[in-house]
Amino acid sequence: MMDDWYHMMDWWGVPAMGFWTLGIWAVFLIIGIIVYRDAQERNMNGLLWFVLIIIPWLGILFILIYLVIREDINKQDSNHKRAEEILAERYAKGEITKEKYKKMKKDIKK
Repeated sequence: MMDDWYHMMDWWGVPAMGFWTLGIWAVFLIIGIIVYRDAQERNMNGLLWFVLIIIPWLGILFILIYLVIREDINKQDSNHKRAEEILAERYAKGEITKEKYKKMKKDIKK
């Protein structure tokens, strides 16, 4: 009877399944922290994404969703920045007036 219990334990005295479960939680926790920081930098709700990511197994689905959404936002931000750069160049060259520059910059940010 005692031998059966011993075989269910690994050599640290922790049930083997418990050890793997802790390992999986640790992985999800680390990924959640990384996603939290990335979302905060992109002005997204980092705490929401962190909570969704640390849910075991469902977290994998939310990681994929986050990566798709993250790419779309990244593309939009780069398009806006590029448009603002072009607008600033046109203003610097004297192609547009200050009033037109301000109006167009406001339109770009919408």
